[in-house]
Amino acid sequence: MKILTAMSGGVDSSVAALLLKNEGHELIGATMKLYDNETAGLQTKTCCSLDDTDDARRVAMRLGFPYYVFNYQEDFGREVIDRFVCAYEKGCTPNPCIDCNRYMKFGKLYERAAVLGCNAVATGHYAQVVFEDGRWLLKKGLDMSKDQSYVLACLTQEQLAHTRLPLGGLTKDEVRRLAAENGFYNANKPDSQDICFVPDGDYAGFISRYTGNYCLPGDFVLEDGTVVGRHKGITHYTIGQRRGLGIAWSHSLFVKKIDTETNWVILSDNDGLFARELFANGMNWIRWDVPPAEFRCAARIRYRHTEQPATVFLQEDGSVRVLFDEPQRAVTPGQTLVLYDGDTVLAGGTIVK
Repeated sequence: MKILTAMSGGVDSSVAALLLKNEGHELIGATMKLYDNETAGLQTKTCCSLDDTDDARRVAMRLGFPYYVFNYQEDFGREVIDRFVCAYEKGCTPNPCIDCNRYMKFGKLYERAAVLGCNAVATGHYAQVVFEDGRWLLKKGLDMSKDQSYVLACLTQEQLAHTRLPLGGLTKDEVRRLAAENGFYNANKPDSQDICFVPDGDYAGFISRYTGNYCLPGDFVLEDGTVVGRHKGITHYTIGQRRGLGIAWSHSLFVKKIDTETNWVILSDNDGLFARELFANGMNWIRWDVPPAEFRCAARIRYRHTEQPATVFLQEDGSVRVLFDEPQRAVTPGQTLVLYDGDTVLAGGTIVK
């Protein structure tokens, strides 16, 4: 099989290529140039630096397959960065890695694979794609500490059918050992932890630099409407946040809601952050073409959240209402909802409230 393998320069994508090569596949290595440091307004090293490209090229040369860098900066700006900025300006908290997978790695790169005559796209994600009962299913990776099925819940049946995830049955330690045994220069390279185009974690600062606009300050208010201070602009805050508010109060206050109409950041105590239900739209159904009107599952509301038992109710417009068995903390509009049945991903969508 001829496979276009995405290579970030990290150990995971390198070992994924190694495993595919050992299986006898014909590989083409590809790094997607998605942005430059001027876009991020920084001069620091990021995960898409020249060093990373060099690391990916070294692996491709060692394994003996061609390697290319494809420029997708314009597409990344439109499909990922612009969506990220728009969501924050609307008081939501997005996960741009999911949009990058949806529109770039398994969108634009998938299109490039077809042009190059490749049958599939491979990445170093820790998840598994299997074919069962006439459908392509997405399952958790064997290494639960590294499982990335959550960020792949956007993949369609067509995309899953042409996706290879060689690391799904391995642990991170096994991957690093394979890299070292094969003399890979990046065997002990640290994992990237931050959003690639905001490596310093200052989302509000990035948005201001990127758009040239500065969010207007407004009021911090309690749920009863009491004004307790002034905020720096809504892009500085997300649901559940406690630090950086600058509010002196009799007890700890947390961001409960962001109201873009009034430009209020509404605060509550910790108990006020818990809710038993949420609504999500834009559902990508993996387990079924048409889901049941009501079903039990486990639901995850953010990447580092442990999925919790819940009942899902399909709405007439295709959105879902999720009722948890127990209240969940800081349900956040803009984050991704992923539904599981054991280790199998049922669907993914975007939380709206």
